[in-house]
Amino acid sequence: MASTVPNALLLASLSDLSTPHFLSPAIITAATSAQKRLVIALYSALFTSPSGDVTESSVSHTERWDAIQRLLTFVYVQATKVAQEMDKVLLEVDVLLKGANDGIPELAAETDAVFRVRGGMHVIPSAWRPVCLPGEQIHLHRRCHLLYPSIMSLQTPRLSSIISRCHPQRKMCPIHPYTLSQALGGTFDHLHAGHKILLSMGAWISSEKLIVGVTGDELLKNKAYKDALEDIHTRKERVRKFLTLFQPGLFYDIVVISDVYGPTGWDPNIQALVVSAETMSGAKAITSHRASQSLPALEIFVIDVISPTSSKLDHEDHELLKQTKMSSTFIREWISKQMVGDN
Repeated sequence: MASTVPNALLLASLSDLSTPHFLSPAIITAATSAQKRLVIALYSALFTSPSGDVTESSVSHTERWDAIQRLLTFVYVQATKVAQEMDKVLLEVDVLLKGANDGIPELAAETDAVFRVRGGMHVIPSAWRPVCLPGEQIHLHRRCHLLYPSIMSLQTPRLSSIISRCHPQRKMCPIHPYTLSQALGGTFDHLHAGHKILLSMGAWISSEKLIVGVTGDELLKNKAYKDALEDIHTRKERVRKFLTLFQPGLFYDIVVISDVYGPTGWDPNIQALVVSAETMSGAKAITSHRASQSLPALEIFVIDVISPTSSKLDHEDHELLKQTKMSSTFIREWISKQMVGDN
């Protein structure tokens, strides 16, 4: 068992977009070790950014909508469930999708332990205080799992040649469509896994601009455990910080909203709207409003994997999802109980 550390980084690579059940032991180990923050960086040649080079292994970001939301949900649920079982409700978990040439040097200074999914033990410089996961804990038969040929550089893993050896070349869409400008909204109080899946999916299909509407304080005054609510400045900054880490190449317009519409109520340049299954009523209201104002119709992208009635997860994964509380109310309740206990 790895010792506990404040901040941990888990590195793994994927050769396809299927649900990575093989990562479960690694995620559990890393989430058990991390006390304040866990960043899970998933590397693949499939995760080409809008500004990156398009290759035969690149995928259409809009066409792979379902696969990516399943992937993110699986990883977030695995880590969040461990944190909640250990009463680490405030553990910050970030899941990143990184292309073969993407780097995360900004994490170097604040990472206390690095976990790498490998078939055996490998030496990493002590500056990272690394913990390598033993191969017998993780099943990686014929999987691409070497991430750092030289971790000393603290630069990006070079996966191109490794991936080409791991699976044959296959014909895929050489152009991966995105939306130029889109919007999404929410309270984003105590930013949790559900919020981050929503934000990640918005950034995943954006090529230029993502508008994020953050519910203003006035609309939240009747929320349960309101004394534990984060203020609007904190919520906006946490949204921006996460999005910049997840996809640094986009322009993020983080705005305060005081109604269901936000900028979608007047901006003709917005092309798409990202919503959860539970907020489809809001999407319908926006659609009707835009039609009444002669504004262009929006393409609606629905995140339905995290819905309690979702049929897009395996039975075992769906049961795990139901046991995991991805709710700002749950977090505020937990904080309130801690405050009472301290007094």
